Amino acid sequence: MSMFAENIKQGLGSVKAHATRAVITSSIIAIGIAALVGILTSISAMQIAVTKTFSKMGSQSFTIKNAGGVKRYGEVNDNTRLTFDEAWEFQKRMEGKNSTVALSINADFTGKASFQSAETNPNVRVIGIDEDYLKTANYELGAGRTFTDNEVIRAVPVVVVGQEIVDKLFPGSDKMGRAINQVISVNGKPYRVVGSLQTKGSSMGMSGGDRVIFVPITRAKRDMKNMQDNCMINVAVDKVLDLDESMSEAYTLMRRIKRLKPGEDENFVIQQSTAMAKEALENIKMVSGVGTVIAIITLLGAAVSLMNIMLVSVTERTQEIGLRKALGATAKQIKNQFLIEAVVICQIGGAGGILLGLIIGNLVGVALGAGFVAPWEWMLLAVVVCIVVGLGAGLYPASRASRLDPIEALRFD
Repeated sequence: MSMFAENIKQGLGSVKAHATRAVITSSIIAIGIAALVGILTSISAMQIAVTKTFSKMGSQSFTIKNAGGVKRYGEVNDNTRLTFDEAWEFQKRMEGKNSTVALSINADFTGKASFQSAETNPNVRVIGIDEDYLKTANYELGAGRTFTDNEVIRAVPVVVVGQEIVDKLFPGSDKMGRAINQVISVNGKPYRVVGSLQTKGSSMGMSGGDRVIFVPITRAKRDMKNMQDNCMINVAVDKVLDLDESMSEAYTLMRRIKRLKPGEDENFVIQQSTAMAKEALENIKMVSGVGTVIAIITLLGAAVSLMNIMLVSVTERTQEIGLRKALGATAKQIKNQFLIEAVVICQIGGAGGILLGLIIGNLVGVALGAGFVAPWEWMLLAVVVCIVVGLGAGLYPASRASRLDPIEALRFD
């Protein structure tokens, strides 16, 4: 048997002989690895979810919105708002130009809905939309219908609700269309449900994709008293070849509507869905960096704990080390035994940590609608990290054990 194989055998035997200590140490390592794999798996799931979201929106669409300019308390500066009248004028002038133009406005982020004795928490997002919005956004009807143009023009009190609203207000039934034609209260005002959405999960890595209520945009202007007059325009072209031409035409038209002078900076932005996806993915990369740093700090803490436990192990096994040296074991063999023992403990903890991290990360993935995620590159990295942590944390205790004088070690009590 080779010396390396003998060292591995002795290392495994030592782990088995001190099983309780090995389990405790492995658990510490498992927490660190679970943090690393869990965070990185969650980030991979977020990237998949964002890509899916924007691929559904398609490469044939773009969005027009205000250019920012926040004053205070989240309010938007008056001179950068894309007002309802401006959006409405844009829609009328772009009609019939090989594209579908849809308007939307965030009416309330803390809305509340109720039906009989059931009610939601005051965290419902209420959005005012027109009859074409669902065609251009990443929402699909599960039952019923969207608004008609007549309902939008007349500001009829009707709503399309997300699946979480349906489940909260109409529990105890699996029927998809159980909310249709029911009259619910939204912020204290009655609305008739004409449609319900398919389960969406989280959108672009943000929670609340099913906790939404759509109302006609004209009705939102009437009922939502605290709503800011700041719209968003979605434009979906009929053919992808027409996208650049349509974006150029939208840019020129919006400058005219905004009455901007030649050379004056735009107070609006036009974003293609692919550009929005790229921006979202860049933001996720920043989160990835922060998450990785947190995981590394956790692993460093685990490495320090492992080193301390290995030092305690060296102290407790001083007589054993002295006996092995007296029987002919070299300092190198003693050192290798403790190093291999540290690596084995790390690998045991790493295996548990990888499994736990995958479970945590995929729970996030399921919540985001990304499906099962198995980031093999991160799992391989975790194995390598376990080896490095084991060698790094075990080096000093192993060196200390190898330098023990056998006579003094045998006398140690």
